[in-house]
Amino acid sequence: MTGHGFRQAETSADTTGTGRQVAADLVATAGAAGVTVATAESLTAGLLAATVAEIPGASAVLRGGLIVYATELKHDLAGVDATLLARRGPVDPEVAGQLARGTAQRCGADLGVGVTGVAGPDSQDGHPVGEVWIGVWSARLDAGVPRVAALDDRWQSAAGGTDEAVRSAVRRATVDQALEELLTAVGALQPGGACRE
Repeated sequence: MTGHGFRQAETSADTTGTGRQVAADLVATAGAAGVTVATAESLTAGLLAATVAEIPGASAVLRGGLIVYATELKHDLAGVDATLLARRGPVDPEVAGQLARGTAQRCGADLGVGVTGVAGPDSQDGHPVGEVWIGVWSARLDAGVPRVAALDDRWQSAAGGTDEAVRSAVRRATVDQALEELLTAVGALQPGGACRE
């Protein structure tokens, strides 16, 4: 127990050591470059923003985030096209890109990242557990076209046999890879980076 009757939390952003290191690198690199970021999170439900926020100096980088767990909130809060959601559903690469753009614009950030997918333990509308899409967007990057990546299979080695372990592994791997994608984008925005306007 700490003062005032509050228990000390262990770590709110329970990610891998690699994820914390990449978050620290992101905060340092983006902070030095004056680049701000915002998140739009579905399956990670705020874990990505929390991971960044745990790093000292995050306030210079993290503008804010949207938790858009429910499908309709992807449209209502992040501006994802309602027709796209109705036609393809929330687990879609274009949805991830629109989430990234929407949160950057809504939060006034240089970079936005959007994550959407299936954490499990069951498939969702024909999409398997571990199908996750990560979008990164900046008006200054790739002529404003979002970069979208599929989650790699790193989560499978961390997933145990329980439903909770699978969900946790997918969510943690999503955070780790999203941080890596953001760090790459920050590098591309810097002078001499691979920025294509």
